[in-house]
Amino acid sequence: MDSVLLDAPFEPAVLAAASTPALKSSLLKQVEGRDREPMGKKVRFASEILLPLFNELENRNPTPDLTQQIPLLKGIWHPVWSTIPFQDILPGRVHHESYQIFNEDGFYANLARYKPGRKAPILNWISRWLFSYDFMIMQSYAVQTPAEPDPSSASEQPGQDYWEIQNLCIRQVLRFGSRSLSAEAAQTWFNQTVASYQQNSASQLQPPIPMQGRNRVTTKQYQQISQARPRLDHLYIDPNFRLVKTQREKSQRPSYTVAVRLT
Repeated sequence: MDSVLLDAPFEPAVLAAASTPALKSSLLKQVEGRDREPMGKKVRFASEILLPLFNELENRNPTPDLTQQIPLLKGIWHPVWSTIPFQDILPGRVHHESYQIFNEDGFYANLARYKPGRKAPILNWISRWLFSYDFMIMQSYAVQTPAEPDPSSASEQPGQDYWEIQNLCIRQVLRFGSRSLSAEAAQTWFNQTVASYQQNSASQLQPPIPMQGRNRVTTKQYQQISQARPRLDHLYIDPNFRLVKTQREKSQRPSYTVAVRLT
């Protein structure tokens, strides 16, 4: 990417004159190290600082056609920064072991590893060597064209293609040992989940009762995630960089994710 970095506040004229690589580099620099901040702080940062940068990148989107975005999606992505609430639904997320994986068969997943107690030195040592909590939301994705607008939708317009996202199942695994959740391990787990779902999809229409206990998803949280029908919009997407806006309904604030390709 271009080595020129822009500083906030982002003036429209300066953004318009900058190269696209400079815009992407500047956004990555702005969000560097900020994904661990409290959600409220990240939301304010997006709306008060980053929104002009988001808008300019949206104007430069080289792939606005959704069907042309499909080949670009396939693979493993790392969300370097996000205001999606479920990302931090549990404490102790290991940010460099968080992934978005898109398969060719229309399935994709958000996966993350959690290490409860990472901020306390003793608990950090114990959690690092004894156990990890891995969480996956598996979804389907496809491009749809609405016959007529849906009043509850955040993005649909008559005749405008949109991404149809459906939450299919949730997986929670408590793992022992110190092996990291690498991109390859995440892909393997995802592939196994897809295969299991395809063999038993009828039995998974009703989500299973979640694992109970401290620092795990509660039954209420589990049901809310399972019933959600999120919509997403790629404000910008190229082979190695994605700026994503997600919104479940018009009354919900939009969330943003900056992701870079791993493989």
